[in-house]
Amino acid sequence: MSLLKKHPWATAIASLFAVFSLGSLATGYGPGEEMGRSFLEFSWQMLRILPCVFILIGLFDVWVKKETVQRHLGHGAGPLAYTWAILLAGTAVGGLHVALPVAHALHSKQARLSVVLTFLTAAAVCRIPMTLFEASFLGWRFTLARLAVSLPLVVLSSIAIGNWLERRNYAMPGTD
Repeated sequence: MSLLKKHPWATAIASLFAVFSLGSLATGYGPGEEMGRSFLEFSWQMLRILPCVFILIGLFDVWVKKETVQRHLGHGAGPLAYTWAILLAGTAVGGLHVALPVAHALHSKQARLSVVLTFLTAAAVCRIPMTLFEASFLGWRFTLARLAVSLPLVVLSSIAIGNWLERRNYAMPGTD
């Protein structure tokens, strides 16, 4: 089935956005021009980052054995798995559009769902560049207090959601 037939609403919305952006450019409508400009800037940023991310994900897929991920992040792993997930997420650069493919690769290598959720949430909460930026403006005391409160909540909520989904036999689309 073609992509256009499979997602007609997405195609219609994308077409309306293109018409609106071009119409705004032709008529000089400022907010529409700004939306189009922001869309193009974000698209360019994504085109620069994502190829590198996909190459790294491919290397991860080939070089890191499934057994290694299962041992450290799978169902047999203990509480240390959450620490590994937070450390891995802390070093991630590029935000969630980089963390999502990494999370998918972890899950496809049999990482526990709650550990994958911890990784995703920690990637949004405690990346090292973001933490340094926050500390430079708000101070180390605030940053450490925020991390001390948020990281346990990240782990506890990930465990609760992961266990809830596993009890309902959740399977991520596209995985075995």
